[in-house]
Amino acid sequence: MSEPKRKRRGHKEGSVYYDKDRDRWIVAISHAPGRRKKYSFKTRSEAIKKKNELLRELEMGMLATGPQRKLGEYIEDWIDNVHKDKLRVSSYVKYKKLIKYIVKELGHVSIQKLSPEQVQRFYAKMSREGLSSKTVHSIHGVLHLALENAVRWGYVARNVCDLVSPPRIVSREAVTLTLEQAHALFEKAKEYRLEVLLVMAVVTGMRRGELLGLRWADIDFANSILSVRRTVDYIAHYGYVETEPKTKASRRQIALPSFLLRMLQEHRVKQLEQRLKQGDKWKDQDLVFPNLQGGYYSSRYLLKVFQKILQDAKLPHMHFHDLRHSAATLLLSMGVNMKVIQALLGHSNVSITLGLYSHLLPSMQIEVTEKWDTIFRGEGREDDGEEIDGTGGAKKR
Repeated sequence: MSEPKRKRRGHKEGSVYYDKDRDRWIVAISHAPGRRKKYSFKTRSEAIKKKNELLRELEMGMLATGPQRKLGEYIEDWIDNVHKDKLRVSSYVKYKKLIKYIVKELGHVSIQKLSPEQVQRFYAKMSREGLSSKTVHSIHGVLHLALENAVRWGYVARNVCDLVSPPRIVSREAVTLTLEQAHALFEKAKEYRLEVLLVMAVVTGMRRGELLGLRWADIDFANSILSVRRTVDYIAHYGYVETEPKTKASRRQIALPSFLLRMLQEHRVKQLEQRLKQGDKWKDQDLVFPNLQGGYYSSRYLLKVFQKILQDAKLPHMHFHDLRHSAATLLLSMGVNMKVIQALLGHSNVSITLGLYSHLLPSMQIEVTEKWDTIFRGEGREDDGEEIDGTGGAKKR
């Protein structure tokens, strides 16, 4: 007796049948008119269970109906042809570097078969191999974005990154300058061309890229105001890339103290002398801190000279970005309001500033308690003619 002919299933229906040639049970799901997806299993019970799960996902609109793709192929296609236009050049280059880790370890895995366990083990392996928690967290962010797009395109029914815990970011403790150390840095910096740049970094809290992209047109000497309008960075294969600050808050104005304005004016005179010396070799880009020919100052060379100055001044090793942290801590020690510091640094929300520097507030509270003690001890007030006796009672004097 011949095997009965399988009835063709309609849209949103499923079937289970045995394939003798493959010795497998097949689940066929009709997810759209004329379109089916098939899955194979060793046992009939497994196939029936899967069919019911798939039909439930289909009913809820959660069934992945896209073609099978390897994660490596998909994520590289996504970054180059889908997501690239949404990114700055610097962010795109950063994403490409992070994706290399994903492709190397998980690129061979089918995107539909990628499991939370595989991703979690991948994060653990990266941490064991020495990647910082921040880098692993960034890898998680890129993978999550890519898989979110895969869900929208129907490649997968869920984003497995939602079921994975990236490592907690362990932030490097910033090294900040005291007022005395800042003076020592400025004194030693007088021997170098970077003196004014370093003073500005500490006084204004500007980022390295903001300083290197600063133009004379951004400084209003009449009103003692500097406008942060751009940032510049060197990116391999792209050269120097100039972009607008990332957020609205980063596009800010900074009031300049008179001593710094004088330094800038003197710095401009020296720059004009250097321009005359270079003649036709000078590139007129109106930069406040250019190289010897007027072009962009090398950020790598900047860091090299900065470390030399620290060493000569017998100051602790620190990152250039720590000068920005130093600006905040020095302002806090001067009693400057946190909201003012937020605006100066260009943070989009005061909670960011508090998150970075709130640990400094407890030590500053000592000054508050001393002020309260001063008030309630009666210092600076007229004698009220009363004193406390040994029993705790008040008596007239």
